[in-house]
Amino acid sequence: MSKQQARQIAASMRSLRMAAVMPVFALLAAFAGPSAAQHVQVAAPHVVLMDVGTGSILYSRAADEPLEPANMTKLMTLAVVFEALKAGRITLETEFPVSAHAWRTGGAPAGTSTMFAAIRSNIRVEDLIVGIAAVSGNDAAIVLAEGMAGSEQAFATRMNEYAAKLGLKSARFRNPTGAQHPEQRISARDLAKLAAHVIREYPVYYAYFRTPDMTWSKIRQTNRNPLLGSSLGVDGLLTGATKESGYGFVASAEQNGRRLVAVVHGAKSERDRTEDTRRLLDWGFRSFGDRLLFSGANRIAHASVYGGARSTVPLIGRNDIRILSLQGANERFTARVVYEGPLRAPVASGAEVARLLVYRGDQLAHEAPLYAAEDVPAGGILGRAFDSAYEFVAGQLRAGVRRLLDRNS
Repeated sequence: MSKQQARQIAASMRSLRMAAVMPVFALLAAFAGPSAAQHVQVAAPHVVLMDVGTGSILYSRAADEPLEPANMTKLMTLAVVFEALKAGRITLETEFPVSAHAWRTGGAPAGTSTMFAAIRSNIRVEDLIVGIAAVSGNDAAIVLAEGMAGSEQAFATRMNEYAAKLGLKSARFRNPTGAQHPEQRISARDLAKLAAHVIREYPVYYAYFRTPDMTWSKIRQTNRNPLLGSSLGVDGLLTGATKESGYGFVASAEQNGRRLVAVVHGAKSERDRTEDTRRLLDWGFRSFGDRLLFSGANRIAHASVYGGARSTVPLIGRNDIRILSLQGANERFTARVVYEGPLRAPVASGAEVARLLVYRGDQLAHEAPLYAAEDVPAGGILGRAFDSAYEFVAGQLRAGVRRLLDRNS
C-alpha cells in the first residue's frame, strides 16, 4: 500500500470518530462569484485585517506563522495588567519600585525604548501603563512584571496562561518587554485577536493608547504610533521591530461606529509598515458591508452523539452570526462545523460543543462557538452497547491505519 493510499484511508477512518468537519453550506448564493479580496495592495508578508464587531477577517496573508513580536509583546503585558485592575488585585494608584535590573536592562542605560524611570524610585501603575501604551517603555514593563509577579519569568508565565485562556495557540512568551528570545512567538492572527480582546474587555484602559505624549524624568516623548490622530480614526495600539522578523504594527481605528484592527508584520522599514497599515484600514472602511449569516435562534447544524437517547443534537449560535462582505463584489463563502466527536452523552442544553468556521476563499474569515440546542440524556443499555461496539470497531480501524502510516513514513 502506498503512503498516499494509507493517508486516504486515515482520512476516512477519522470520519468514523468525528463528524468533526461538517459542511454547512458551500455557497452563499446572494454573494456568489469571484472574490475581490485582493483589491488592497500591501507589501508586508504577514497581514491581518479584522472587524472587531463581527470578528470577521477581511484580509489575511500568512496569518498563522508564529513570529517574533518585539515591542508588540507588550500588548499581552498590558492585557495581564488590565485583567488585574478589573479584578481589583491592583489599582491605578498602586506603586511599584524601580529595581536596578529594570533600570539597567530597560531604562536609560539600555539604549532601547524607555520611559526613563529613575532607579530606586516608586511609580504608580497608571504611569507605568502610559509608559508602555505611549512610548513602549521596557523599564515600565519590567517594573510591572516584578511588582505583580516577582520577576520577568514569573510574569511571563501569567502571560502564557492568559494566552491559553484566550485560545491563542501560537503565543509563547518568555519576557514582558519583547526582548529577543528564540521561543518568544505569536502569529499575526493571534495579535489581532488579542488586540480585539483588549478593546472589547477593557475599553476604559484602552484609552491610554491615545495618550499623545509623555514626560518623565523631565524628558518628553511623543506617542510612537505614527497614525495616531490621523483622518483614519486610529487610536491605538503598538509598533515593534526585530532584525529577524522585520517591522510590525498592530493598529486599531474607528469610523462611524465600525472598529477595525490591522496587523502588519515583516515590513522592510518603518515607512513600509505605516503605509501598509494605512492602506489596509482605508480599504477596510470603504469596501465592506455587514451581512447576516445566521440568526441566533436558528439551528445551524447537528452533531453526532455517542451513548445518548438520540444520535444527534441540534447546534445553534448564542447571538446572530454576521460577517463583513465586500460591497459590489459577489463573494464566495464556505462554512464548516468542527467539533470533537461524536459527543458523549449526556449533553446539556446550552453547552458549547462545536465551532463554526467560515472561509472567504481559502482564508479563514470568521469563527464562532456553537451550543447544544437541547438536552440529550444517556440512552438505554441497548443503544449504549451498539455505540460501544461501533466505537470499538472504529478504534481498531484507526489503529490499523496508524500502523500502515508508520510503516510507510
